Amino acid sequence: MITAAQMRAARALLGIDQRQLATLSGVSLPTIQRMEASEYTVRGVIETLTRVVEALDKAGVELIGDNARSTGDGRGVRFKEAGPRPGS
Repeated sequence: MITAAQMRAARALLGIDQRQLATLSGVSLPTIQRMEASEYTVRGVIETLTRVVEALDKAGVELIGDNARSTGDGRGVRFKEAGPRPGS
């Protein structure tokens, strides 16, 4: 659904910190911190994950899954190849 790296990148694009993402999504700061500390794919309660994804979407960030096409017209960044990255 979402990776820890995507969460960090989305926050960077928006120029917000973890506390601000917690406020936007209605999720606690420790939960955001745990999500971003995940190895690769963020694990957690589906409702919590959905709230974070919806908050990022509402703020203007499109999360793009592996092998998915972007539907937006804005600028963005993505890996050339799908899969885990070193250090993630």
